[in-house]
Order: sequence, then structure tokens, then C-alpha cells
Amino acid sequence: MGKMVNCVILKQEAEGLDKAPYPGELGQRILDNVSKEGWKKWMQQQTMLMNEHRLSPIDPKHRQFLEQEMEKFFFGEGSVAPDGYTPQ
Repeated sequence: MGKMVNCVILKQEAEGLDKAPYPGELGQRILDNVSKEGWKKWMQQQTMLMNEHRLSPIDPKHRQFLEQEMEKFFFGEGSVAPDGYTPQ
């Protein structure tokens, strides 16, 4: 088992990530404060956002939007679904 972190998503101690999943300061904060399960929840949220907003990971504006949503998801008020979104 890897290192344990007090996960900001799960609100409990859980197994942390093995390496920073994103570059820079944000990636380090995620590594220090998000569990593997918490990261998995973000990946589901990111997939939904990309599909609903028809985002492309190669578009710099889309990447910036996703980074802002990631910051909100982990350390802010949370990332929310687009208007009119209904889960399957």
C-alpha cells in the first residue's frame, strides 16, 4: 500500500496517488491532498465535462477550462454539471 493522505474529496484518510497527476503547483497539491479514489471521481467528472461541453484536450482554451474546473473540484466550491445535464 502506498502513502496515505487525508483526501479532500472523501473527507477521510485513504491511499494517495503514486505521482503528481498534473504538472506544476496544482499537481503537487493534488498529490498531497487527493486519494486514488478521489482522483478517479475527478476523471469521471472530467469525462462528463468534456462530453457535455464538446471539449478537445488539444485546444488551449478547453485545457484552461478543465484546469479551472479541476481546481474547483478539489479545492473550491466543486465542479458542477452543465445546465440540463442528466446522468444516464
